[in-house]
Amino acid sequence: MEDIRVLDLTHVWFGPWCTLMLAELGAEVIKIEPPWGALDRIPEIGPMYWGASSTFHHFNLNKKDLAVNLKHPKGQEIFKKLVKISDVVVENFTPGTMEKLGFGYEELKKIRPDIIYASLSGFGQTGPYASRPSFAVIAESITGYTRELGDRIDPNGPPINLVGYFGDLAPGTMAAMCIIAAIRYRDRTGRGQMIDVAQADCMMVYNTNVTTYFLSGKNEAERRKEMEELRKKADQLRIGGIMRVRDGWIQVAGMRASGIDLLKEKLGVEEISREVVEKYVENMSREEAVRFFVEVGLPVAPVYYASEATRDPHILSRDLFVEVEHPKAGKLKVLNFPVKFSETPGRVISAAPLLGQHNREILVNLLGYTEEEVLQLEMEGVIASEK
Repeated sequence: MEDIRVLDLTHVWFGPWCTLMLAELGAEVIKIEPPWGALDRIPEIGPMYWGASSTFHHFNLNKKDLAVNLKHPKGQEIFKKLVKISDVVVENFTPGTMEKLGFGYEELKKIRPDIIYASLSGFGQTGPYASRPSFAVIAESITGYTRELGDRIDPNGPPINLVGYFGDLAPGTMAAMCIIAAIRYRDRTGRGQMIDVAQADCMMVYNTNVTTYFLSGKNEAERRKEMEELRKKADQLRIGGIMRVRDGWIQVAGMRASGIDLLKEKLGVEEISREVVEKYVENMSREEAVRFFVEVGLPVAPVYYASEATRDPHILSRDLFVEVEHPKAGKLKVLNFPVKFSETPGRVISAAPLLGQHNREILVNLLGYTEEEVLQLEMEGVIASEK
């Protein structure tokens, strides 16, 4: 994707995750933020690292940064010039925001007829909730995840939020995939298009095992009754799951009839229960218990803290962590692109940019501004001053 230029007007998690993947796959991604800094440079919780939140340093790897005021006429002129030489525009503002700025799809299509314009939002560009702001937890709540997780832990208890902001990362992944599909379509036809990616839409689809159940015509009461019956049957066979061992916990899966038969054979018994298995492994270390289930032939893993996961020998062997040079912090260890390609591997080549770090490179080299004009733009507050 080295021949693709992306203008990234996204912030927080949903949008930056999408454009991060495009950047790691080789696209030139130019992050556009106001001279005072985008929202995702400010952490909601936790410490700041060299002028930005910790997640900012991951979500903006490989990107260039242009800090420009898009409400200023000269800033708008800069953006329009960039659109003319770019392939993709990605934004995740509340629907209507880009239109107010004069940068809606219909306007940008006049500048670059084959532009691919991806609008990422909570509820999409149409529908009763289109104008509502959203975050991951909102998308997770309205599509059933939050209630479902609470019910699985305690049917009479409160709803529980997912960890990891799946409601941002999953739709962001979908957005990146669809942008690449739109690029492929443009390659064949010469036609660009608008892509409307809603968190709520994507999360409904990702929640497929629950959503499709109700689409079949059944209701919540019927499902609760069926689930209770299934739990009773499962408890008779359920050997796997999370088990305590001497120095922590392990997770065992695949405990269907074939798995139970393997376990019986390993232990030399004809009948088995969860209690028997738990008793067998409770005095083992995590490493010993994992080795035992591996030998049985069942899926198993230690239940790690994230800090432990970063030290696991298998994780380390997969080149998931790389070093980059940060202008202020020096060498930083960051997460690598996770998927392996035989011919066109995704790569992390640069740290998240400082605010306005590439102003001159973009304005002078790409758009033909002179040094004097760049200085004037700084003085007028159109772009961030170089730190």
